[in-house]
Amino acid sequence: MFQVWQKFYASSDNAKAYILLSPALILVILGMAVPVFAMFAMSFTTQAGFEIDYSPTFDRYREFLDTGTRTGTILTTLLSRSITISFLVTFFTILTTYPVAYYVAFYVKKNKILWIILMTIPFWTSYLLRVFAWKLILGNSGVINASLISVGLTDEPLSYLMYSQLSVVITLCHAWSAFALLPLFVSLDKIDHSLIEASRDLGCSKFETFIRVTFPLSLPGVIGAILIIFIPTVGDFVTPALVGGTEGRMLSNMIQAYFGRVNNFSLGAASAVIMLFSVIVVTIIVNFVTKRLTQRL
Repeated sequence: MFQVWQKFYASSDNAKAYILLSPALILVILGMAVPVFAMFAMSFTTQAGFEIDYSPTFDRYREFLDTGTRTGTILTTLLSRSITISFLVTFFTILTTYPVAYYVAFYVKKNKILWIILMTIPFWTSYLLRVFAWKLILGNSGVINASLISVGLTDEPLSYLMYSQLSVVITLCHAWSAFALLPLFVSLDKIDHSLIEASRDLGCSKFETFIRVTFPLSLPGVIGAILIIFIPTVGDFVTPALVGGTEGRMLSNMIQAYFGRVNNFSLGAASAVIMLFSVIVVTIIVNFVTKRLTQRL
């Protein structure tokens, strides 16, 4: 048997590849596939207190999607809010980081990697420390409100700066900007400058060159940044819990509560599955739209 396996290994490149990848595959299966499957199976159960009925049922999904009940209304509202906040975070993060990546890729001639490192140094600190820093900046007695009051632009603190959806969007934009900067820079840095020069020689302005040449060629980096930011921020629960308040709560906070103090694993698992499939659907739509946009450009 060992000799047969040895001959198969020696004659098959696929066998060598799978053997080399087997530790990583086992880690992915145990660390990702098994928990997702367990969550999916738990979503079809019924829990009353500490008792779990494992008889398959779709009641938890009906409870989530039934907007005629208080629970369904809250959960669907939180899901819609989570997707909306993630869209805003993704849009504004790319909008603010694209010019930075563009400048480093096209105007910095030496030590580009050093520039990238210097711009990402603030993100080497703890994520929680950066969130608490934004609490100090956006709070009623924080830097922004204190400055506005001191110069006489307002008589009282701007309450909507903290514990709102705005504070969640601002904090998440800052937290994920480094993850958008890297794929954007790599995509822009790989663009052949001769194509840009050819566009200018043909009479295109700088703006037309950017729209027709630079931006279409950088779309792979834009798509990568969109996916890197959108997918994790939908499920972020730390930032909404610390700076969101009641107005900035997201579905992930409710899922955390279901698995924690509420002790309703079944509904929490169903909520997580619905959020997972919502992210998959949105990702497919974004991928389709970007492909069509690429073809038109």
